[in-house]
Amino acid sequence: MLPDTLLFAFALLDTGFVLFILVYYVILLSDLECDYLNAQQCCSKLNFWVLPRAGAHIFLVIFLIINGHWWLVLFNFPLVTWIIYEIAKIPSGNMGIYDPTEIHNRGMVRKHLRDCMIYLGFYLIAFFIYLYCMIIAMLKGDPIRRHEEEDIVTEF
Repeated sequence: MLPDTLLFAFALLDTGFVLFILVYYVILLSDLECDYLNAQQCCSKLNFWVLPRAGAHIFLVIFLIINGHWWLVLFNFPLVTWIIYEIAKIPSGNMGIYDPTEIHNRGMVRKHLRDCMIYLGFYLIAFFIYLYCMIIAMLKGDPIRRHEEEDIVTEF
């Protein structure tokens, strides 16, 4: 069991890591949409980061469960189930979530861009919630020790 300050500092780092990955996703998908990248290169780069992104989020939720932050677990639960569903529904012949043979069919690039924007919104909100929780956890104690008057220096 981690102290709350350390847990939320880890949550900030973890969420920041996922935010950087999602910005990278948006850049790659917009390059694919404008034909600056071919589908094979783009999909292999995107699929490389699917499991680290999912692992980072699930790892964070496990830490939140261990420390008993149930409201934050409930906040993260819909996205965790969606990530697991997205990975589980990959057809057997596909390269991954992002498949080069299907990415230009039926507006899949637009769908993936929309999903990335939804993820970005969620993780930005989560980042600021974890930041708030970390600040509250840091302020829970009395860092100045006001009850010990002799330790406080008031004159220089």
